[in-house]
Amino acid sequence: MKKIISTYILSLCITSLFAQDTVKNNLTISGYAELYYGFDFNKPANNTRPGFVYSHNHHNEVNLNLGFIKANYDNGNIRANLALMAGTYANANLAAEQGVFKNVFEANAGIKLSKSANLWLDAGTFSSHIGFESAISKDCWVLTRNIASENTPYYESGAKLTYATNDGKLTLTGLYLNGWQRISRQDGNSSPAGGVQVTYKPTNSITLNYSNYLGAEGADSVRVRRIYHNFYGIFQLSNKFGITAGFDYGVQQKAKGSDDYNHIISPVAIARYQFAAQWALAGRFEYYQDKNGVFIATGTTNGFDTKGYSLNIDYAPIKNALIRLEGKVYDSKDEIFVKQTGLSNHSPLVTASFAVSF
Repeated sequence: MKKIISTYILSLCITSLFAQDTVKNNLTISGYAELYYGFDFNKPANNTRPGFVYSHNHHNEVNLNLGFIKANYDNGNIRANLALMAGTYANANLAAEQGVFKNVFEANAGIKLSKSANLWLDAGTFSSHIGFESAISKDCWVLTRNIASENTPYYESGAKLTYATNDGKLTLTGLYLNGWQRISRQDGNSSPAGGVQVTYKPTNSITLNYSNYLGAEGADSVRVRRIYHNFYGIFQLSNKFGITAGFDYGVQQKAKGSDDYNHIISPVAIARYQFAAQWALAGRFEYYQDKNGVFIATGTTNGFDTKGYSLNIDYAPIKNALIRLEGKVYDSKDEIFVKQTGLSNHSPLVTASFAVSF
C-alpha cells in the first residue's frame, strides 16, 4: 500500500511540474514604453493639442505617451491577453471609460473552434479592426497618427470570429461590438454594433484590407445610424522602399429616422525609405473632411476641412528601441486652430520620441 501511495504522490508531483512547465512555455510577458516631447508652434495656453488629437497630445513637456505591461497565453487551442497601461494617450483616449477600464489596453480570451481549421472565437477588449496605424507608435511608419486613425476606434470591446486560411493569405473576421470605441455602454444607448474585416496578402510584400462598422450613436431616444468604411493597401516595393495608401468613408444620419446623411472622407498616403540599416525616412500626406462635425466640430463655414503633411526620420540603435523625430503641419480652409494671439489656418508641430519594447 505504501508503495502504491508513494507512486501516486510521485505521479502527481510530476504532473504538477509538467503542467507548470507547460504554462511557463506558453506564457509570454512583454512590455512597451514611449516617451515624447512635442512643440506646437501655436503654443496652446493649456499645453494640450487640439481636441481631435489623442496620441502625443501634450505641448512643450516631456511625458509618457503610452506604457504597458502585457501577459499573453497561447497553447494552440486557448489564448488570452491582458495588458495594463498608463500615459497621456490613456488619459485622453479613455476619458469616457469608468474606473479601472481607463487603464485597460487589452483584456481578451479566445478558443479555437476547429482542430482542422484556423477558426477562433475571441471576446473582451482588443485592438480596433479599423485602420493601419495603432496606438503603438513604434509599429507605425510615422511617429504621430493620421487624423482618420485618431478619430476612429483605437480599441473595441465585444466578440469576434476569425478564420484564416492555412497559407495565411486570407483572413476573415466578423465582430459583435459594444459600440464605437466603448468598453461599456454608459450613454443610454442599448444598441450593439458590428463590423467585418477582410485581409488579403497575395504575396509577402502586399497587404490589402477592407474593414467596416455599422452601429448607432447617441441615446436610444435620438440615436442615429453610423456606417464607416476603411480601405488600405501596404506595398513593400523593395527591401528599402514601401508605400501605404488608405481611404476612409463614413456616413451618419443627420437625425433619427432621417434619410439625410452627413459624410466623412479621408485619403492617406505614406512613403517610407530605409536608407541604411538603422535609419529610415517617411513622409505622409493626408486629407480629412468632416463638414458637419460628426467627429470634429468647428462651427465654421467649411467645417473641418484639413490637409496634413508629415516628414519623419527614425534611428534604431538596437532592434527593440527606436528614436524618432517628426515635423508636421495641418493646413485648414477655416481658422480652426487656437493660438495665443487668436485663431489660425495652420498648426505646425515638431515631435520627438524614444520607444523601447521588450
